Amino acid sequence: MYAIIEVGAKQYQVKKGDTIEVEKQDAPAGKEISLNKVLLFSKDKRVEVGDPYLKGVLVKAEIVKQSQGPKVDSYKYRRRKSSHWSKGHRQELSVLKIKEIGAES
Repeated sequence: MYAIIEVGAKQYQVKKGDTIEVEKQDAPAGKEISLNKVLLFSKDKRVEVGDPYLKGVLVKAEIVKQSQGPKVDSYKYRRRKSSHWSKGHRQELSVLKIKEIGAES
């Protein structure tokens, strides 16, 4: 059994017990959240595809921790103008552990 879910404009294929890194969720570590943007659900040999999302299918996940991604540096340089700048960015992430995939109750 697996599902394809959408979290923060990105899509992830998940199974029960998987751990994924997604964009930061507004909940503390240890809290259970439910993700209802399910695009595809497969159980045994049956596959359901949403248009765009499936109604009545839910993925429950627990937030393991809040973290940050690797630092990304950007640098711009203009020759002969004594002009340059550099910036750094670290994306805030949430690590989710998938607990359950199934119908809403």
